[in-house]
Amino acid sequence: MKLHELTPAPGSRKNRKRVGRGPGGTDKTAGRGHKGQKARSGAGKGQFFEGGRSTLISRLPKRGFNNVGTTYEVINLSQLDRVEGETLDRAALERAGLVRRKNRPLKLLARGEVTRAVTIHVDAASEAAVQAVQAAGGRVILNASTDTGSENAEQAG
Repeated sequence: MKLHELTPAPGSRKNRKRVGRGPGGTDKTAGRGHKGQKARSGAGKGQFFEGGRSTLISRLPKRGFNNVGTTYEVINLSQLDRVEGETLDRAALERAGLVRRKNRPLKLLARGEVTRAVTIHVDAASEAAVQAVQAAGGRVILNASTDTGSENAEQAG
């Protein structure tokens, strides 16, 4: 037996029903009945439609805290050794593969250690990360374009 001789078992494959293609049982209304919402193209009321009343999810009580804050792209101190050069900006970090989502602001965190003096441009940084970079002889420059909150109000320089 060769590869081009393989065929499915007889009766295991069936052609799909082509509705609305002329007389033969599924013509004209194509099994949708006459008029009405369900007869139209794109018909349907959605998975959670309840006849016009408020949906169950909107009737249930809401509890807890939903933080709708800024989601940062996190860069750790231990990752800075992968990037060549003295000045590390967003473009250099993207080239090194440290930034996955380009639409998120960058935040420097103090996980790991920094081994050389670098100048890094980020949108936010933890205090411990700023102190670690300064202890290694470098500096952290916070971009003023992003509202980073009180934790990052002080620019290191």
